[in-house]
Amino acid sequence: MRPAIRGARAGDLPELIALDEACFGADAWSAGAWADEFERLSEDRVILVADEGAVVGYAVLLVPPVAEDVVEVLRVAVTPAERRTGIGGQLMVMALDRCAGRTVLLEVAASNEAARGLYAGFGFEEISRRRGYYGGGEDAVIMRWREES
Repeated sequence: MRPAIRGARAGDLPELIALDEACFGADAWSAGAWADEFERLSEDRVILVADEGAVVGYAVLLVPPVAEDVVEVLRVAVTPAERRTGIGGQLMVMALDRCAGRTVLLEVAASNEAARGLYAGFGFEEISRRRGYYGGGEDAVIMRWREES
């Protein structure tokens, strides 16, 4: 069964925090950072949730007003038990649908081959690197997507 992809609701916050910690460990966002994201939902944040009766994945987007043409994918995660089942792809389809006519940027750890492959499959291209950006000196790969005309 494929999860429903929907906008986040306030009741999702505890599950999102737990999932973020499970996926990102020491690099997880704090509970306060997550609360800030929820406060900004009506402004410029979109949080998409993959729901199977429990939150099994999410994507967080920074979507500025239409006058600005760049959207940032801030975070994408799928619970370890559900990886490689298509949930990340579902989240990206819904995220990119919200970005029509805009350039989309994201960053990903250089060692995260699975995520880099997912993004490349959607047409993201590496445009830069931030050397030593992540803990332990790991590079961040900056990727860009532009909707095909």
